[in-house]
Amino acid sequence: MMSLDSQKATPRMSYDPIILDATARILAEAAPEADQAGQFPWIGIRAVYEAGLLESTVATRYGGQGGTLADAAHILAALGRGDPSVALITAMTIFTHLAQATKDYWPDNLYRRLLAEAKQRPLLLNAARVEPELGSPARGGLPGTIARRTATGWSITGRKRFVTGACGLTHFLVWAHTDELPGRVGTFVVPNGLPGIQVVENWKSLGMRATGSHDVEYKDVEIPAENVLELVDPSVAQQDNRAHAAITLALTAIYLGAAEAAQAAFIRFAHERVPANLGHPIARTERFMTLSGEIDLLVSGARQIIFGALENSQGDADNLIRARLLAGRQIREAVQIAVRGIGNPGLNADLGLERHFRDIQSVLVHAPQEDTSVSILGRAAFDRWHRAEADRPGCPESISILKTA
Repeated sequence: MMSLDSQKATPRMSYDPIILDATARILAEAAPEADQAGQFPWIGIRAVYEAGLLESTVATRYGGQGGTLADAAHILAALGRGDPSVALITAMTIFTHLAQATKDYWPDNLYRRLLAEAKQRPLLLNAARVEPELGSPARGGLPGTIARRTATGWSITGRKRFVTGACGLTHFLVWAHTDELPGRVGTFVVPNGLPGIQVVENWKSLGMRATGSHDVEYKDVEIPAENVLELVDPSVAQQDNRAHAAITLALTAIYLGAAEAAQAAFIRFAHERVPANLGHPIARTERFMTLSGEIDLLVSGARQIIFGALENSQGDADNLIRARLLAGRQIREAVQIAVRGIGNPGLNADLGLERHFRDIQSVLVHAPQEDTSVSILGRAAFDRWHRAEADRPGCPESISILKTA
């Protein structure tokens, strides 16, 4: 008789685990040099492209593999074990394809043309949204970047910050407002390399150095009329942080991968380090067994939290936000424990743990940032209490006042 487990349908995956693991190893070999140089990680990106992972979430109606958000998170976790900078650049493209698969917001001819281009070279897409004056759109506000109508399309002028992969992108997805009356807000597809585009190489971050998240200036950059997505009234153009909760959680899988790489470095060091006064590897000592257990509790626990929430939350934004915060904090703490436990060798670049420690600091920096996410959960908790009180017989007047405050 077949077991219950054997009767379960095998989940369809948009990636081959063996190819994914081999790709992650290529990334890991190239990562130290890319990190040290702070240059665009072409070796890693080429490996991801040749493995077919950049288009893993293209919809089946376009001839793609139809990967899900959970598939994307598994891919990003594996790539994060190799090089989280490559994983982050990759994430921007596969999330764009995933959004098109679920929402269908690109002009069909434009999207199909880009997919055809992807057969010849890595197609790298990323949103350019943050601005020097505005800051992150996750905190509210509208773009200062302007899109002006021309005889043949649009002219884009403005400056964006933290554009991940700026030097290697094939297309910028620039958030801007139009000069129309009344004005609208939308995303404009701007091919890289056009006249008027200047990448300002000012990315000098502690970690994630190879992402090249530089500023980009656009000065009267001409694009075709069809290169625009979702032009809407400014009143409905604010970023919805709750709606993006699942994507943001999947992004956290990158740093899970980095933490797993740090865990592996810790374990390897513990087995290779044999102090003369001890006569055997420090992995046999109770102290390092306990440290290893603490790290595993946090890292493996974060994996359970991330993938459990992605598979079971069914669109519950609060659960997804909560999972991101818990997993992110655990990941960060786990790598800190590994560095503290090893001591000076843990801060030496030769071991690799030092790079993982620097990279992991970005885990909760992505918008919406940690304080914004916590505030979302706090307001939701207050709202639940208000609703519960309002449903009770004889609701006090004070509760009604609180609800309108």
